Amino acid sequence: MRFPPSFLDELRARLPVSEVVGRRVQLKRSGREWKGLSPFNKEKTASFFVNDQKASWFDFSAQRNGDIFDFVMETEGLGFAEAVERLAAMAGVPMPVVSEHAAAEERHRKSLHDIIELAAKFFEATLASRTGARARGYLADRAIEPATQLKFRVGYAPPERFALKEHLGAQGVSVEDMVEAGLLVAGDDIPVPYDRFRDRVMFPISDLRGRVVAFGGRALDKDAPAKYLNSPETPLFHKGALLYNAASARAATHDGHPLIAVEGYVDVIATVTAGFPATVAPLGTALTEDQLGLLWRMADEPILCFDGDSAGRRAAYRAVDLALPLLRPGKSLLFATLPEGQDPDDLVRSGGRAAIADVLSLARPLADVLWTRETEAGRFDTPERRAGLEARLGQISAAIPDSVRKYYRQDLEQRLRDLFAPAADAYAPRREPRGRSSPRGPRGRQPPVNNLPAASPRLSASSIVRGYRTALPPREALILLAVVNHPWLLESRAEELSELEFLHPDADRLRRALLDAGASHAIAAPETLRESLAGGNIENILLRVEAAVTHAADWPVRPDAAAEDVQQWWAQVVTLHRKSRTLNRELKEAERALGDEPTEENLAWLRDVQNRLLAFEGTEAIIEGFGALSGRPSRA
Repeated sequence: MRFPPSFLDELRARLPVSEVVGRRVQLKRSGREWKGLSPFNKEKTASFFVNDQKASWFDFSAQRNGDIFDFVMETEGLGFAEAVERLAAMAGVPMPVVSEHAAAEERHRKSLHDIIELAAKFFEATLASRTGARARGYLADRAIEPATQLKFRVGYAPPERFALKEHLGAQGVSVEDMVEAGLLVAGDDIPVPYDRFRDRVMFPISDLRGRVVAFGGRALDKDAPAKYLNSPETPLFHKGALLYNAASARAATHDGHPLIAVEGYVDVIATVTAGFPATVAPLGTALTEDQLGLLWRMADEPILCFDGDSAGRRAAYRAVDLALPLLRPGKSLLFATLPEGQDPDDLVRSGGRAAIADVLSLARPLADVLWTRETEAGRFDTPERRAGLEARLGQISAAIPDSVRKYYRQDLEQRLRDLFAPAADAYAPRREPRGRSSPRGPRGRQPPVNNLPAASPRLSASSIVRGYRTALPPREALILLAVVNHPWLLESRAEELSELEFLHPDADRLRRALLDAGASHAIAAPETLRESLAGGNIENILLRVEAAVTHAADWPVRPDAAAEDVQQWWAQVVTLHRKSRTLNRELKEAERALGDEPTEENLAWLRDVQNRLLAFEGTEAIIEGFGALSGRPSRA
């Protein structure tokens, strides 16, 4: 009996080798693999290894190896067809009806793969042509460099209604096949089918074998009906069962990289570029059960990254509800929260790899997020309210599978005891069974999230709460606060301010707001300028800027500094800022050159830039007599 390759691929994707082998062989984790005693020979030292990423097993004592089908055939004495039937039952997948019609369908699926590949090459070529200039500008603005574009096969769909249709038609592809592949829009009310993707940056979506099966298109026209447009459901593409960048991420998890799920295509590309290659994203929808299963086949505890706003919290809570009935021993989720108003792309551009690493280091277990959701908005100062919380948690734990439920109930019961502990015991030491500190609040009140008290806007903006890498760079904060406290700089130094390159997007927003205020108003006093900035998120950014200025050496930005001193300081700090940005750009170029060509020359270049950066760090304005007019002691 011959089975469609797509059916066999589905069984391989649904059944990790360790799960199939583990039913017969006791396996133990060994680095990135599993090991156990050979099922074919009697031995005392394990020489049988399983590698889920390679979908293979290796028995060095018996000199055998294979995949899940080989293992079932060799250990159970079955033929291939019987082994497939046994594994299909294990995976809960119905056996295909093998017929000439099914064989014809499989051949047709293969031809659709070829058509999608032709479309991907067309979009790539169009991006590189004169027609793609605007799309290349968009990608440059998002810091997606040409090498990265090639790696992810980014393309561009031209604005004409029939450009792809005519290109594929010239190569003998029928209109019916283009429609079935999701490349054309057709219908009873559409007399002439036309290109689905027009004037969009194109992101190819691949299956687990790395074959392009669909596309996501980002509109360049701000008035387009949909900012992002995905391929429709096709014989090759089911968007709820795939993840963007899944094939590459699966290989990266095998090399030990953490598996991270973010929201969109550009977020994936930015995070991968920052040094986290095992990053994926759902395809325009909330996480589905199939996608969660795919994540768990790649890693035991994937990290879900969500925005720090209310929408991000709702998405995290939906993921909690999705995961709870599907939990298994060793399989769970971690939740990382991004700074409010920033997505991974913003974070990478403002803080690089370290900013993402900071966010991931604060990822919270699923149980923590569940507890926060159930208690964050409640008051538990009456017996009835406490009983209601306990009943709600009981209902939630009842939906968790038996193999994990006992431990969730123990965890939740301990949290309830902590929450309802008498006030007199609030600061008493206690045993912490969950391996993390969680101080108790007064009776009947929910302990503050993340173990922090209610924070003032200034504290919330500080690097202590937000994380160092997500805070505003100190020099950018100094420049901005100097302008706020000395508005006359908007007249004499506006051109310089407009030309400065700011790393942090919030600093850049405040810089633009200051320039707009200076251009539209005659501002003479700091109070007047602050009033023009009042309202909206700009005022919050200003609070963060003020919070970043904490050192005595920062006195030139304060309102009482003399204008002459401010001018001297300004010239120095602007020079330092420009030099810093130049050196950091050169550092990235040197790192990229060494990665492309690991030569002694490129290594020497990288070390030279690193040494110059090291020498540059900590440079201060050293000007004879500087500060005397502001009442500062002069320097020798």
